[in-house]
Parts: sequence; structure tokens; C-alpha cells
Amino acid sequence: MRESMHGSRRGVAAFAPFVGPAVMASVAYIDPGNYATNFEAGARYGYALLWVVLSANVVALLFQSLAARLGIATSKGLAEICREHWPSPVVYLMWVAGEVAAMATDVAEFLGGSLGISLLLHIPMLPAMAITITLVCGLLYWDRHGFRRTEWIIAVMIGIVCLAYVVQIFFLKPDWRALGNGLVSPNLPDKQALLLAAGIVGATVMPHALYLHAGLSGFRLGWLPKVDRDRLLRYSRWEILAALGLAGLVNLAMTATAASTFHKAHASPAGLEQAYRTLVPLLGSAAAGWFLLSLVASGVSSSVVGTMAGQMIMQGFVRFRVPLWVRRTVTILPSVVVVACGVDITRALIVSQVVLSVTLPFPMVAIVWFIGQTRIMGNYAVPHVVVALAALAAMLVIGMNVWLVLGT
Repeated sequence: MRESMHGSRRGVAAFAPFVGPAVMASVAYIDPGNYATNFEAGARYGYALLWVVLSANVVALLFQSLAARLGIATSKGLAEICREHWPSPVVYLMWVAGEVAAMATDVAEFLGGSLGISLLLHIPMLPAMAITITLVCGLLYWDRHGFRRTEWIIAVMIGIVCLAYVVQIFFLKPDWRALGNGLVSPNLPDKQALLLAAGIVGATVMPHALYLHAGLSGFRLGWLPKVDRDRLLRYSRWEILAALGLAGLVNLAMTATAASTFHKAHASPAGLEQAYRTLVPLLGSAAAGWFLLSLVASGVSSSVVGTMAGQMIMQGFVRFRVPLWVRRTVTILPSVVVVACGVDITRALIVSQVVLSVTLPFPMVAIVWFIGQTRIMGNYAVPHVVVALAALAAMLVIGMNVWLVLGT
């Protein structure tokens, strides 16, 4: 990084050392919760909810950019800034909301990865969960030997997910006209569509990703002089556009895949288990194998990132850390209960994403509150028009949650 700043590196070689925070945050876009909500949306409503997927990704792109800017401008994480500037009752409320969000996130990630291993290896869910926790703990232990290694491993796993959907779309022939209409025609056919829309938003604009992105971006300044912030911000914008833009396209591809494959062929929506089995005769065993491999990669990588974000949330709000294995053990308990009670996994994934949507306004409001204040951001405070745009997006999410609660 220092060599890049001093001009010793050029082109891609100069940019590569700064790749990481947005890549880690982009895992939130393509975790198993996205699989569940996007497949349910496509299978049940065809292309009708593509506009929700697109809108959620645009809002996420805006807020991830603002979270990164906040971290770079202050050299601190969002949770730490909240603790320094807000009264204790508000800080503790946000900490509890953040921990709830982290646990809901982990339900989706852990269940999704375990389901992929279960179907791929043809073994029951409980042994698959044991394999998943082993893989996750192995990656978390690997992080002790340098954060760059973990970031590159996560990047490879994201690449597997993206490649899988390139393969899937290659086998499909989507209705491009209906797909285009779905992107630009806002429509919620029924109350179930509203619930699903909230799940899509919660699966995309994820609370823990905002905390994580701000913290990782600020952490980069520990290795560099503060005078290098301008270039770091520029590199951050490039990385966000590339990593999060690609993840957004994968989200749209997920929904389009489900719409093309399941909506007309099946009267009832297909869960992830049925999605895999239906892909075998429709698209061939190779495509089904890619689907499961991408689900495993998504579940394991997002579970690692979720655990790291949980640690950052706790340390930032209450200055307290617990061993990663303790946090990992506590957060998998809800997933074990879900499997032991025989709850439908796809339904549990969707409900977990709705919980995320309800807790999402906490970090969104915090970001809107801080990004325009010169005393906190210095010369990097964003213009009032950007603050207003972010505030409008946050109000839309809050309004959708209120509508969801009243409607159900």
C-alpha cells in the first residue's frame, strides 16, 4: 500500500493492495439469505419483483459508499463513532439491535451453507452443519496469520458464486421483455409480496455489512499516513463499484434464473431444496452441481464475514471482545434449533432476512446523522443533497417496515 501511494506501483498493481473492504462487504449481497428471497421472488412472482432487487442494490451501493467514506474520514468504525457521540442508552439499544441482526444473519448463512453441503454430499443436515462449522472456524483461524489472506479466500469464493450464475444463465433462455418490464415497473401483487420485498431489502442492505465496511476502511489508515486519504477514497469508490456492482448483477441473475425455471413450470414456489432437484432435469446435473457449490461457497464465506462483523459491533459499542469460537458457538444455536425442530429451511431463511430489514434503520440513521457533520468528517463531509438522498432512502426502508408490521 505504501509503495502504491509513493508511485512505485502503477495500474492494477497499484490498486490491488487496497482491494478488500468492499469485497468483504459484497458477501452480504450474495449470502444464502439472498438465495432464499431471490428464488422465492422469482418462483412465486416471476419477474415482477425484479424492481425491488434492483432498488435494494442501488440503496446498498449508496450506503456502503457512505460507510466506507465515514471509516476513511475518521479512521474509526461506525459502532465506535456512535459510542463516542451518542448517549449510553442509545448506544446500548443500537448494540442490542446490531447483535440481533448479526444472529439473524448467521441463521441464514449457516443454514444455507449446511444445506448446500447436505445436498452436495447426500448427507443429513446435522453432519453437514458440523462440516460447515469446521470450515468456518478454519477460515477464522487462518485470519490470525494476516487479514489479506482471508480477504483473498473470500474473493475466490465470491468468484465461484458469480461463475455459477454465469453457467446457470448460459443454460437458460429468459424472457428479456418481461425481465425489462420487471426492472422498471414497481408492483406488489399481494401481502406476501410485501413480506418478500422486506426480506429482499434485508438480505441486500445488511446491517452488519455497514458496520464491517466502515471498520475495515478505517483500519486501512492504520497502515498509511492520514495524508493519503484522498487516494484511498478514490480507490475505495472503484472497488465498491466493481465488487458491489457485480454482486448486484448476481442478485438479479438469481431472481431471473428462478423466474425462468420455476415460475411457469411449477404451481407452487420452490424452496432451495426443490430448486436444486428441479435443476437436474431442467438444466442438467452440471448446472445443479454449480448451484450447490455456489451455495456452499456463499454460506461459508458469509458466515466468516458475519462473525468478524459481530466482533466489530461488540468491540465498537461496548469495548468488549469474546473469543471467536465462543461467538461462533452462540450464534449457531438458533440454526441448530431450526434443524432440530424440523422448520422449513427456506422459510427460516426468509424470516431471518425480514428481521434484518427491521433492524436495518439503526445503522442507516446513524450514517445519515454523521456523514454531513464537519466536526466529525472534517473536509470529507458529504454535500447536503447526498445527505438528503440517503435520508430519503432510510425513510423508505422505515416506512416499508411500518407497513409490513401493520399489514401482518
